[in-house]
Amino acid sequence: MENQNLQNQRHSLAHLLAKAVGRLYPDALPSIGPATDTGFYYDFEFKESIKEEDLKKIEKEMKKTLSLWHGFIGSEVSEAEAKEKFANNPYKLELISGIVERGEKITLYTSGEGHYEFTDLCRGGHIEDMAKVDPESFKLERLAGAYWRGDEKNKMLTRIYGLAFETKEDLDKYEWQIEEAKKRDHRKIGKEMKLFTISDLVGSGLPLMQPNGMIIRKEIEDYLWSLHKTKGYQRVWTPHLAKEALYETSGHASKFGDELFRVKGGDEDFFMKPMNCPHHMQIFADNQFSYRDMPVRYFEPATVYRYEKAGQLSGLTRVRAITQDDGHLFCRVSQIGDEVSTIVAIIKEFYTTMNMMEGYWVRLSVRDEDASKWLGTNEVWEKAENALRISAGENKLNYKIGVGEAAFYGPKLDFMFKDAIGREWQLATIQCDFNLPERFDLSFTNEKGEQERPVVIHRAISGSLERFMGVMIEHYAGNFPLWLSPVQVKVIPVRDTHNDYAKKVHELLVEAGIRSDFDDRDLNLGKKVREAKNEKIPYWIVLGDKEVESQNVTVEHRDKGQLGNKTAEEFVASLVEEIKKRA
Repeated sequence: MENQNLQNQRHSLAHLLAKAVGRLYPDALPSIGPATDTGFYYDFEFKESIKEEDLKKIEKEMKKTLSLWHGFIGSEVSEAEAKEKFANNPYKLELISGIVERGEKITLYTSGEGHYEFTDLCRGGHIEDMAKVDPESFKLERLAGAYWRGDEKNKMLTRIYGLAFETKEDLDKYEWQIEEAKKRDHRKIGKEMKLFTISDLVGSGLPLMQPNGMIIRKEIEDYLWSLHKTKGYQRVWTPHLAKEALYETSGHASKFGDELFRVKGGDEDFFMKPMNCPHHMQIFADNQFSYRDMPVRYFEPATVYRYEKAGQLSGLTRVRAITQDDGHLFCRVSQIGDEVSTIVAIIKEFYTTMNMMEGYWVRLSVRDEDASKWLGTNEVWEKAENALRISAGENKLNYKIGVGEAAFYGPKLDFMFKDAIGREWQLATIQCDFNLPERFDLSFTNEKGEQERPVVIHRAISGSLERFMGVMIEHYAGNFPLWLSPVQVKVIPVRDTHNDYAKKVHELLVEAGIRSDFDDRDLNLGKKVREAKNEKIPYWIVLGDKEVESQNVTVEHRDKGQLGNKTAEEFVASLVEEIKKRA
C-alpha cells in the first residue's frame, strides 16, 4: 500500500460504492469491501446479474453521492444491536459471529445523511473528509466472480473492482501503464520473437527455450559469472534431486510440504531439489577448511523445482522449473560486512547495465512474532538481523523493514527495481543464515585450532533466469540492447547480383563474433527491411550497387534511423566495442 492516507481513501470509496449500489439496486446484499494496492472492491449478491456497462451508472451515482459525504462516525455496538442492524444480510451476520468468536469489538461506521446515509460493519480506517476526494481520481474498473470467503463451496458473488489514486494524473498514469503492459506482455513478444515455448505435452510451468531465447539466457548467465569470477567465487554443480534426508535436515521438507516434487527410485525416496543450498552445504562439509580459507564462495546457476498451482503459472514469470543464479558463501561473522558490500556492488553494476537502478529500494525482511514459522533461536536471529541492518547502513541502501518477510532460515535484503513503465519487481536478494550451518554441523578450524561455525550468505542477483528474462522482455518490449539481441545485424543485399559482397560482409561479422543474419531471399527490398524492423533487430545494412562499388556498408539502426555509410571494418569495430561495453 502506497501510504496510509491513500489506503484510507480507497477503503472509504469502497463504502461509497456499497451505498451507490444500494441506491440503484435496493435488493443487492453487500458483503465485504476492502482497499487494494490499486483501489478497492466490494462483493455483492445481486438478485439479477449486472453487466460491465452498468458500471458507468454506478460510478455516476458514486460521484453524485461523494459531495454529500464528509467524515465517518464510528460507534461500538453489542452483538444484538449489530445483528438487528443487519438482520436481512446473512453475509454481515456471519462476519459478526466471527468477530464475537474472536473476542473483538464490533464497530459500525456511518457517513452521509438522509437518503445518502450509509452504515457498514467496519474496523475503521477512513479519510477525514470525503468531499476532498477528487471525483476524477477514481473509477470503476471491472466485474468479476468471487466465492464468498474465497471458498468454492460457498455462493458465487459479484465483485466490483475500482481504481483509486491521489490524483487524476496518477490514475491516468496507472491506466497508461496497464495498456503499455499489454503491449509488452512477454508471452506475446516471446511467441512473436520465438524466444520460448510452452508445451502441453511437457507440462505447465515448464518452459522450453528456443534458440533465440537461449542466446539471451546464456548472455545473462555469462554476464553474471563475469561479475563473480574475479571476486573469489568458484563454479560448482549439483544434481537435480536428493534423498529426503537432506531436506529433512535442512528443514525444507517441512517448510515446502506439498510444493515438493517426490520421485521414487527403486525402494528409495527422493525429492526434486527445491533449493540449492543444502547441496552446497554438503560440498563445504566435504572439505577441511581453516580460517585462512574463509570466505569460501560457490556459484551455480542451477534449476530447482516447486509445485506451483496451475492457476498461478504465467509464461516465464511464474514457473515450476526455476533456474536461480545461485551463490552461497561461507564466512566468519567479522567478514559479513565486506561480503555483503561486494554483493551489493555486483547488484548495482548488473542493474545499472540493465538500466533499472533509478528509484530502486531495498526491503530488510525480518521475522514476525510467529515462532513456528522460523528456524533457530532468538539469539541467532538477532545476530543475523543486526548483521544485515548494519550492512544496509554501511552500503547506504535505501531500505525499509518488512516484518514477516524473512526466509524461514534467516533475514534478507530484497532489492526492488522498476522497469521501463514503472512497475516494481523484487529481483536480487542477499540472505544471512546462521541456522543451516548449525543444522548441518558445519565448521572450520580457527586460529586457536578450535572448530568454529561459519555463517552462510545466500545471494541471487537476477533472482531466477526465467523470471528475469520475462521481466527483461517486458522492460525492453523486445527491443533488446545489442549485446542481448538474438540477431544483432541483418545483412540485406538489394538484388542477387549483390549477394557475393553481402556474403563477404556477413562472414566478416560472424568472424568477429557478431550474430549476423544474411537475408539473401529473392524478395522485395522493402519487405526485407520491414521484417528486420518487426524482428526488432538493432542494426541492418542494405547493400546495393553503390556499396559494392565503394566496398562500404549503409547502416540503419532500429531506434536512431539512418547512420550513413561506413567501411565494413569500421562498422564491425563499432559493434564489437558496443557489445563489449554492454551499452
